[in-house]
Amino acid sequence: MKFKTFAAFVGPSIFLMLLFIAFPLISVFWQSFNVTQPLYEQIEVENCTPGFLTQTCETEIQTRPMLDENGDIITRTDFVGLQSYRNVLEMERFWTAVKDWSWSGIQSIDFWKALRFTLMFTLVTLPLVVGFGLAIALVINNAAKMIRGPVIFLSLLPFIITPVIGALSINWLFRGDGILTALLEWWLARDLALFAQAWTIELMMMFYRVWHVAPFAAIIFYAGLQTVNQDSLESAVIDGANRWQRLRLIIVPHLMPLIIFVAMIHLMDTYRVFEEVVGFRSQGYVISLQWLTYDFLTPNEAGIRSISRASASAMLTMIGIAILLVPLLKRTWRDHKGTH
Repeated sequence: MKFKTFAAFVGPSIFLMLLFIAFPLISVFWQSFNVTQPLYEQIEVENCTPGFLTQTCETEIQTRPMLDENGDIITRTDFVGLQSYRNVLEMERFWTAVKDWSWSGIQSIDFWKALRFTLMFTLVTLPLVVGFGLAIALVINNAAKMIRGPVIFLSLLPFIITPVIGALSINWLFRGDGILTALLEWWLARDLALFAQAWTIELMMMFYRVWHVAPFAAIIFYAGLQTVNQDSLESAVIDGANRWQRLRLIIVPHLMPLIIFVAMIHLMDTYRVFEEVVGFRSQGYVISLQWLTYDFLTPNEAGIRSISRASASAMLTMIGIAILLVPLLKRTWRDHKGTH
């Protein structure tokens, strides 16, 4: 292929990746080392009480942000190095809590509270998504041809639903006098408050994630099942292998590259969990790293966003994703070298 032809095909993709991925990433990385603050000035303000003969006036000094000619707040950017990361991590409080064996002290720090939930949410849902996805794929693959289409359609419905809408739907089913809460209260003969404790909220959020993502894994695995060597399966049947042995010794090794692919996609997506926190309104009990970044970007009473801390939180989130992906990438690299 000629270079001009190659450039014509690849050039637009590279340009868009630089524009929407590389440049924003560089900008976030740079902003994490800088703090932008408004400039303030002190002015005299005279306040007078109403009245004619009894009117009294007092002068007080007020501090207000400086405005430019257009009425916008004047800001100043200072390079602070790793200070934004220190503000997010709060390592002094963290080590003090560790020395005191105080789990509540660690959980009182927003970053470590969000990191604990994010890691638990990611690592617990990963095997469940892979397991349920493989089970659904096997059901579809073994279904009769007449009903295979409807089975695929029904299994894909959770994945088609918009994430926030799906999270809100599960929230409404379990919150207050929701249908499922009412059924559980009738079955257990007791009142339930599933949103009054952090651990019940986390369980529902994990349930929603598995319910929503397992169909995606199922379709990937179903496609892989179509390429399984039938001769190997027939030979295993002749040798007396049962279904579990055929699954463990033939099907799963054949699907291992797809399992790694699904695991990588799931890790990257789940570590950035955000929809569940918003949909379940769990900010008072459970927060994630992605939600923490969003919270830093939310303006305070003065209308100021903590962009530097949000950038530091975003970079720490990316570092966490990279660390989780290292074992899978090493496995993929070994498999790639083994085929050459």
